[in-house]
Amino acid sequence: MLKIQAEANVPTEYGTYRILAVSEDADDWMPHLAVIADGTDLQGTVNIRIHSECITGEVFHSLKCECGPQLDSALRYIQKNGGVVIYLRQEGRNIGIINKLKAYHLQEQGLNTAEANLALHLPVDGRKFDDAVAILNLLGIQKINLLTNNPEKISAIQQSNILLEKRIPLELAPGIDNEEYLRTKKNTFGHLLDRI
Repeated sequence: MLKIQAEANVPTEYGTYRILAVSEDADDWMPHLAVIADGTDLQGTVNIRIHSECITGEVFHSLKCECGPQLDSALRYIQKNGGVVIYLRQEGRNIGIINKLKAYHLQEQGLNTAEANLALHLPVDGRKFDDAVAILNLLGIQKINLLTNNPEKISAIQQSNILLEKRIPLELAPGIDNEEYLRTKKNTFGHLLDRI
């Protein structure tokens, strides 16, 4: 069962957030995180971003995806409007950084993100969002607005005990290096993208 293992206030360039480390085991070095904007009313309708870890996009600012800018945009949004970013440790659609770099190498040879994963005998998207629902329940959140373009995240909430009041698009302008990636997201994964 997931538990809050530690928490602290963390000042950032966007403002101060209460960050909670959530895992089953207190010795887990890679817990999920709940990043709560100052002043958020968890009893009302809460703005939620469910975000999967992307070390290449968030730490190294890779232009192959929009993960880093999406996380930044979500943090700015919840700082202004209240809310929570649930940060799931599911690197590379839950294939891990080693396999993700192997998939990147295959993409250099012309495969798209889905084809590269399949060529490695991996799931196209191995992410699960059950832990995000569990974290919402742990925080006592019952109603949300979901910042997403991903129909799988919408479906995960709709199949849970959490009431989804509305979807808030989180779409960024495509760039030269991520246009094909975004096209694959739209055409293969059904992401709700209007700018590609």
